[in-house]
Amino acid sequence: MSRSLSESIDNASVGAADPKHEREEQEFGGAYPQERDIQEEQAEDVLFEKELIMTGTGHGSRLTRREFLERTGIGVGTLALSSCGLWPTGEQGSVVSLPRATDTGRIRKYLLDVGPLDLAFGEQSVSTWVYNGTVPGPELRLTEGETLRVTVHNHLPEETTIHWHGLPIPNSMDGVPYVTQAPIKPGEVFTYDFVAPVAGTYFYHSHAGLQSDRGLYGPLIIEPVKETMGYDREFVLVLDDWLDGLPGTPEDAMKHLMANGSMMGGMSGMSSMGNGSGNMLPSQAPPDIVYPLYLINGRSGSAPLELPVKRHEKVRLRFINAASATIFRVALASHRMTVTHTDGQPVEPVEVDVLRMGMGERYDVLVRANSPGVWQLAVQAEGTTKMVRAIFRYEGSTGPLPPPGYQPEELTGQLLRYSMLKAAPGPGVSSSKSGPDRVVPMMLSGGMGQYVWTIDGQAFPQADQIALPYQQSIRFQLSNMSMMSHPIHLHGHSFQVENGAGRGPLKDTVLVEPMQQLAIDWISDNPGKWAFHCHNLYHMMAGMMRIVKVG
Repeated sequence: MSRSLSESIDNASVGAADPKHEREEQEFGGAYPQERDIQEEQAEDVLFEKELIMTGTGHGSRLTRREFLERTGIGVGTLALSSCGLWPTGEQGSVVSLPRATDTGRIRKYLLDVGPLDLAFGEQSVSTWVYNGTVPGPELRLTEGETLRVTVHNHLPEETTIHWHGLPIPNSMDGVPYVTQAPIKPGEVFTYDFVAPVAGTYFYHSHAGLQSDRGLYGPLIIEPVKETMGYDREFVLVLDDWLDGLPGTPEDAMKHLMANGSMMGGMSGMSSMGNGSGNMLPSQAPPDIVYPLYLINGRSGSAPLELPVKRHEKVRLRFINAASATIFRVALASHRMTVTHTDGQPVEPVEVDVLRMGMGERYDVLVRANSPGVWQLAVQAEGTTKMVRAIFRYEGSTGPLPPPGYQPEELTGQLLRYSMLKAAPGPGVSSSKSGPDRVVPMMLSGGMGQYVWTIDGQAFPQADQIALPYQQSIRFQLSNMSMMSHPIHLHGHSFQVENGAGRGPLKDTVLVEPMQQLAIDWISDNPGKWAFHCHNLYHMMAGMMRIVKVG
């Protein structure tokens, strides 16, 4: 049984300012980029239910940059794939490689100051670490093909890095300490510099230790060169779980887990394994950590974020699960949501009541504002009774807020499953029935009386590299032999989920359910050493990570 680290704190609120949407063409002189005006593009008025999203990007050149240092090895052996057993190829047999946007020559420059900040949670003040004095960090927004140049000043008492979650960028810019770069030491400065390769909803966060379970994360939005989806307004909603200073730290939480182990044991047999195509309705298993607080854009449920809308508008909501150890279920009272993108990539629209979001996953949805009033956007921490909320308020509606703990009936309505998602036709989507060049079986396990999580029985950093040739079609056949869900994330690439639909969604993070199998297909087209890990931060730190060496 999972263990709670602390009790909930009532009437908590974050005292930080809301993040700003920032973009600048020229070098700025101050510590923060200036706020920019976003000119909204108007798309044709088409039927809402039949809208398809096409990125429209072609093949183009990627930014190349000489690595600033010699890459550091991890001092372990290399796994010879010739000794791996092969799994049968499924019906889908699709492999994908997302085309990279052509470099436009335009540069968007930002400065991120990483440092301590005091926040107020109700009457209690806590010290944490943030980017540019806000939780989340400032929104970074640019257009595909533009260069993102982010200069990081480290004012922390320890080293740090930034990972650009979901982006297939040059390996030296990926931000994994001692794997793709030397970490940024206290007092030092480092500049990340790469072309924004693919449009979509992404985020950035520290990849050093447990830092991302403080305030070191922020949204990254890459707009397409031409937006073909029509909508009237947009909100970016970053979901998080929070424990830093309430009381204790993420390091205290990790010590607690290591000392107490886990009762969520693995199982050794394959007889009860499912195929993991996404048809199974997931249960609400208790998480490793029940957090004292949950946030949307740095705001708690007692001081909720309000989303102003007008009747008849089409509203785009970009959801980002930046939490460290919480799967969220998301529903909007009196409205259904049409899913248009997952992990930044377009899918054929599908209407649901509830999103289920693993750590690191993103979903874009469209909502038809056709039910005037004041409505709860409820975000439940799966496996608990706790939640956080935002308020969907129509223009002219003056009614009171729903109670903080009100859970709309939509939370028990139709739940989005992977089997319902099909990648939208377009570049990077394959319908080939040929099998992959290589199939790599991987077993996810751990939690048998001690807090150690492994891939194929090996716990990082005492784990072999997985060596793969450049430019091959690869299938990772994942078998979850534990009783916990694992959000598995591959750096530097997107993959296609084999979900039985014939054209599974393109993603970079996917939930693998307890005692289930799931196959993901991808092209090894981005050379370097790439992290492949569970995006439950505590599972990753307890060993559930490997290095995939491409080329």
